Amino acid sequence: MDTMKHFSEGTYDAVVIGAGHAGCEAALALARTGQKTVMLTLNLDSIGFMPCNPSIGGTAKGHLVREIDALGGEMGLNADKTALQYRMLNEGKGTAVQSLRAQTDKNAYHTEMKRVLEHTPNLRIVQGEAADLLTEGGRVTGVVTSYGGVFSCRAAIIATGVYLGARTITGDTVAESGPNGFARATLLTEALLRLGYSVRRFKTGTPARLDGRTIDYAALPVQPGEEVYPFSFLHTAVPPAEKQTPCYLTYTNAETHRLILENLDRAPLYNGAISSTGPRYCPSIETKVVRFADKERHQLFLEPEGADTTEVYVQGFSTSLPHDLQKAMYRTVKGLEHCEIVRYAYAIEYDCIDTLDVLPTLEFKKIEGIYTAGQINGTSGYEEAAAQGLVAGLNASLKLRGLPPLVLRRDEAYIGVLIDDLVTKGTDEPYRMMTSRAEYRLTLRQDNADLRLTEIGYRCGLVTKARYQTFLARKKLREETAALLQSRADRKIADRLVQEAGQPPLAAGVTYADLIRRGIPLSRIQQAFSVLTDIPADVRLSCETEIRYEGYLKRSEEQMAKAKKMEESPLPPDLDYAAIAGLRLEAREKLARIRPLNLGQAERISGVSPADIAVLMVYLSMKK
Repeated sequence: MDTMKHFSEGTYDAVVIGAGHAGCEAALALARTGQKTVMLTLNLDSIGFMPCNPSIGGTAKGHLVREIDALGGEMGLNADKTALQYRMLNEGKGTAVQSLRAQTDKNAYHTEMKRVLEHTPNLRIVQGEAADLLTEGGRVTGVVTSYGGVFSCRAAIIATGVYLGARTITGDTVAESGPNGFARATLLTEALLRLGYSVRRFKTGTPARLDGRTIDYAALPVQPGEEVYPFSFLHTAVPPAEKQTPCYLTYTNAETHRLILENLDRAPLYNGAISSTGPRYCPSIETKVVRFADKERHQLFLEPEGADTTEVYVQGFSTSLPHDLQKAMYRTVKGLEHCEIVRYAYAIEYDCIDTLDVLPTLEFKKIEGIYTAGQINGTSGYEEAAAQGLVAGLNASLKLRGLPPLVLRRDEAYIGVLIDDLVTKGTDEPYRMMTSRAEYRLTLRQDNADLRLTEIGYRCGLVTKARYQTFLARKKLREETAALLQSRADRKIADRLVQEAGQPPLAAGVTYADLIRRGIPLSRIQQAFSVLTDIPADVRLSCETEIRYEGYLKRSEEQMAKAKKMEESPLPPDLDYAAIAGLRLEAREKLARIRPLNLGQAERISGVSPADIAVLMVYLSMKK
């Protein structure tokens, strides 16, 4: 790079490096808020690409998608436009942990996202590899391509996904390649190290794709779609269940497991060929068979890759075993006895950073104007990436406009939990969002994401005025629905419902809300009394949940108020923790490394005890 002749590619407010799910949201957040932006991608055909599962949403991930949408992002809109099938996961559990998931058309998702980006004002898309970052006086000033082109800028968002230093592994075969045969990025890691980032290696993997014509679907249980609500708050309904594309269910068996266990010496995960850290919550089939030796079978889902292809994704069957073993292994499974593989499975290793080097805004602590988002931050999943991309892009835009940053609290959004976990606790393995990570999950539900976040998105300039008006109309509808549920119900019908539910007789003057508190589902009330027939499903669900769990929600609000007080106690960025008497050595080291913004963040750092927090509180009060 030192000897290559540089030439100007123009001056921009911001450069986004990468066009995966993080890069797309970052570029759109910047351009839509008036920033002249360029998005640099290795290949235009990889924009919004799904190298692994052709789906959006899932456990906790569905929450993230609705939050992205509520803030003015694109993922939910695009998922709805290209969905083949919808399902609500954990439907038998409480509302807080239910998660929306859509099987999407992989090619259509990419094509539609590319179309949106191409027609966004203030945004230029360029195919090329970022090779270096230019800085001056502790600030970023430009991004250099591998051909010497210089994009001068005041902000750079690095969203390289799994492409940075990528190599794919299948058996003994190692390819210097990105996912799905795309070229990898090779030059930027050196620049990150020079700037002061801590770089490490993570790994993920993907299953084989089968020719759907060679699958015996008649032998398998069908998984039909469901008529649930859509991802985007701008959409009102999903297609009827009968018009959605079915998926199918099957299982591994003793023969599958025998083949794997007898050939572990050929498995890169067990013979030393792969030493990087993989995802705990999405392990390969080899890991599952070894780790859960008592399990007789593992569940597999057969999911279509798109409406225009016969390719089928085998969810739950990720592997890096050699091709001959893959073929034999897949054919041990019921329904797949004669299957033909069209794309073999592989593992992929890539470079990522330690997010303890990153502020809650996702800006680098050492160089102003550089942000990171997505799998470079050590996360796994399209949804986690998109959420970070939106926050990084929006924060870069807010900084360029001279406005306060966006830092979502843990009690405001799953996005807040995700980013706080990354920058406060760090991660030693690919991080995946789960509902159990959110201590206020009863408040952070899918149905109320717009009530929590759309006002914030509007203040930041990402939610348009038209969209905000739609939100206000929906908010009013929700208030009217809540008020109607507090009105009197017909006594005779109410008595009958209570009797059916085996509940004690009612007192006089019962309301619809009283019936909900008795455990009678709102859907049954709606049917019996012919009320709320034209109210969207997620609005009804939101009102029902607020009534059913009002006691728990009140307690949660009290806890949130206490936590908020801690967040409102700022810690000076240049505080010398080594000089504070009473702090334990581990706490001093951790606090100095992470530099928490406030007492709330300090409290969540692993290795900082309640006694250390008490010392900090005394110190702050003395300073005041």
